[in-house]
Amino acid sequence: MQSAPLPETMANLLGLDPEGPIVIFVMAIIASAVIASALLGLVAVSGIWGKRKITAAFTDRIAVNRVGPFGLLIIVADAVRLLSKELIIPDGVDRPAWDLGPLIMVFSSIAGFAVIPMGAGVQIADPEVGLVYVFAMASTASVGLVMAGYASNNKYSFLGGLRAVAQNLAYEIPLVLTGASVVIFAGSLQMSEIVAAQQGSLLGPIPQWYAFVNPFAFGLFMVANLAEVGRNPFDVPEAPTEIVAGWQTEYSSVYFVLAYLSEFLHIFLGGAIIATIFLGGPAGPGPAILGIVWFLVKIMAVYLFTQWARSAVPRVRIDQMIEIGWKGMLVLSFVNLVLTAVIVGVMV
Repeated sequence: MQSAPLPETMANLLGLDPEGPIVIFVMAIIASAVIASALLGLVAVSGIWGKRKITAAFTDRIAVNRVGPFGLLIIVADAVRLLSKELIIPDGVDRPAWDLGPLIMVFSSIAGFAVIPMGAGVQIADPEVGLVYVFAMASTASVGLVMAGYASNNKYSFLGGLRAVAQNLAYEIPLVLTGASVVIFAGSLQMSEIVAAQQGSLLGPIPQWYAFVNPFAFGLFMVANLAEVGRNPFDVPEAPTEIVAGWQTEYSSVYFVLAYLSEFLHIFLGGAIIATIFLGGPAGPGPAILGIVWFLVKIMAVYLFTQWARSAVPRVRIDQMIEIGWKGMLVLSFVNLVLTAVIVGVMV
């Protein structure tokens, strides 16, 4: 049994008409603001504090432990430090595009969560083409990368933007094709239907999650997601040892904060997609109210994997990255799609 979208549930709890367009619009805005605030809080803890702690654990260091208990107040210290810096605008930048680049990246990442079923009735909308929508939103971030790289009037930034385009072309096609193999299993593009199709047991205590049904597709998607979110070995659009900081070289102060936020929001959006289409979404032991807890656990597991890759896997060259994408991932994703279609066709 599917639960109603969050705006309708909120309208019912307040005794309002859930069919009224104005009521649903207002409730959707409130629900979006609540979820966006929760996401920003998650990024603050995981991106500023958690990233340092995880990286330190992998590299046998201590990390932050002086500012507040367990170093948690480094979140406040970093926020004050970055937001109080002067916003330096280089000469010759294309101002509208330069301003809009970081905003587009943040917006696209947050907007992608609108159709993700997070458990306990937390889902803003559930359109029939939910998976297409979330892939479209995730891909829109590359537009912001290109705008930021081109508009900065900096050769390193421009190179970073070009690399971002090449990387997205090479890896988003395998990402979408691998997601299409899940659609073949589920028979629907609707996110709630994909989650519902993973209910039940595959073999004994093993759940019927598509990560267990088709582990090959799960592995392909995890690798392609590393490229999508710009984590090692595919962080070539930034590549600090090669092109300074790539597309974000000329950003400072609040714009750098937006770029930093978009990076981690994109990682969590990738984790949410993986949790939804491969790991059963909010499914887990215990009552349904714990679904959102299990959903967050799965997202954090994907985040931990990306941080492990960042600490342990060396960056590939730009030509190697392109070759892996076009000659390896694309071919394997087509093979996976065809085999999945044949298997499902035979079984049905």
